Amino acid sequence: MNLKDDFILSQLNEGYLVGGSVRDALMGKPFVDRDIAIKNAEFFAKKMAEKFNATFIELDPEYKIYRLVLEDKVNYLDISEIQGADILEDLSRRDFTMNAIAINLTNNEIIDPYNGQADIKNEVIQHIKESNFSDDPLRILRAFRFASTTGFELSKKTKACIKKHKDLLFIPAKERINYELMKLFGGSKCSKVLLEMDEFGILEELFPQVKEMKKVTPNTHHHLDLFHHVVETVRNIEELYLNATEAEQEHLDTIDFGGFPRINHVKLAGFLHDIGKFSTWTIEESGRHRFIKHDDVGAKICVPYLRNMKFSKKQIEYISTMIKTHIYPSNVIDAPDLNDKVMMRYLRKMGRNVIDNIILAKADRLSARGEAITEEIIMANLSGLDKLLNFYFEKRDTLKPLPKLLDGIEIMKIKGLKQSPILGEIITALKEAQINGEINTKEEAINFVIEYKI
Repeated sequence: MNLKDDFILSQLNEGYLVGGSVRDALMGKPFVDRDIAIKNAEFFAKKMAEKFNATFIELDPEYKIYRLVLEDKVNYLDISEIQGADILEDLSRRDFTMNAIAINLTNNEIIDPYNGQADIKNEVIQHIKESNFSDDPLRILRAFRFASTTGFELSKKTKACIKKHKDLLFIPAKERINYELMKLFGGSKCSKVLLEMDEFGILEELFPQVKEMKKVTPNTHHHLDLFHHVVETVRNIEELYLNATEAEQEHLDTIDFGGFPRINHVKLAGFLHDIGKFSTWTIEESGRHRFIKHDDVGAKICVPYLRNMKFSKKQIEYISTMIKTHIYPSNVIDAPDLNDKVMMRYLRKMGRNVIDNIILAKADRLSARGEAITEEIIMANLSGLDKLLNFYFEKRDTLKPLPKLLDGIEIMKIKGLKQSPILGEIITALKEAQINGEINTKEEAINFVIEYKI
């Protein structure tokens, strides 16, 4: 591995390159983060910040970890104090062999005390020592995260350790658990790993809704029970992403909120999209299974769970919206008078989330193949969703955000209201009227509010 090819590392001649950047380099993957372990880390970090004209950030004063964000705002250096007497002791404290490889930046020597290179070659995730799991139980979840992002298999010994220590999983802060989960959902093998986590009994601890999902049985529309249906939905999102157009992938790779790409959030939404089904499940005398308004119920159920798991407001709003609208695009294309106006209303309503929403709808359709669902039904649905997506790409450059004609304070003055649920109802109704093209000016909005019956 020639570090001279890297425009940053080629300028460093002290310290050790460690962790994920070494792993990724050995796997032939590009990387923008470079982890450096060195003695006197703070002094070195400040010197490098000056050298590269980078922004200096103190990440962890206790362990002396510093981040340098380069001018391009893409590449960065994480510089940390060597833990222990030397680099060998530092590596012994790391989680897995593939992450316990260092490169001496003085002479380019590879230091690999735990045969991490062999485990990378054999695609195996192997822990270094059992005490590392009890020292930081988050490594239990990290094992599955790496299985999702690399496609590697957990070794037998690592599986045994996870089973032994899995009850410690919730000791780490939920913010750290959240981070690993979002990384996991970004992996190309996420659906496979979700099933493996379920075998360990871990998934039900992270997502209590799974217990209820497993109770909802297959039916004429669904060939799988609800739990396996949502995992299959995640798998189909992975497939659809791999086969998506460049424009679709570019959108799904965008980081708009939460610090992670949209595709990570789409897959999480896919896993949660039917959490409202158990509480709305009825079976008619005919034997038909019904889940009336499960989309609305699910959108509400997810909020306290996501809040408890330390997701941001924007993440919660996005995932809740995806759950609430996962049937919406299929309903649009089934409209008896499908035309440009109907499709434009959908685009205005979904805004930046059109691609995400259609990908989720496609994955949901592909994951439900009960005896009543013919191949013709599936293909007709996918064809209609493609038509809706193509319409979006034709029109998206002309789409502009709807103007805010009235704010909450103005509406309260017009109606003589105080802060209350009715205010939110009026705001929603006003926005719907705008989306439908019924209201275009502030004067029309004022008249709408005046005439709105409370």
